[in-house]
Amino acid sequence: MATKRHKPEEIVSKLRQVDVLVGQGQARIDAIRQVQITEQTYYRWRKQYGGMGTDQLKELKRLQKENERLRRAVSDLTLDKLILSEAAKGNF
Repeated sequence: MATKRHKPEEIVSKLRQVDVLVGQGQARIDAIRQVQITEQTYYRWRKQYGGMGTDQLKELKRLQKENERLRRAVSDLTLDKLILSEAAKGNF
C-alpha cells in the first residue's frame, strides 16, 4: 500500500480541522480518525506544525530553501579551500 505524502499546507489544514471538531465536542481520537490520519501522525504533525499559520509556513519554506542554498555554498567553498591547500603544499 502506497503512502501519501501530505504537503505542509494540507497538514496545517488537517490540524485545524481536528481542532474545530474537538471544539464542537467530538472526542480527539474520533476527530483524528475523521480527517483520515493516524494518532501518531497527528501528534508528530502537532509537534512540528503546531501553531503555524499559512504565512508562517511560507516563511519557513523560504528559510529552508535559503538554508539549503547557503549550505551548498559553504560546502563548495570548503572544497575549494581544501584543493588550494593541497596545491600549496606541493609548491613549497
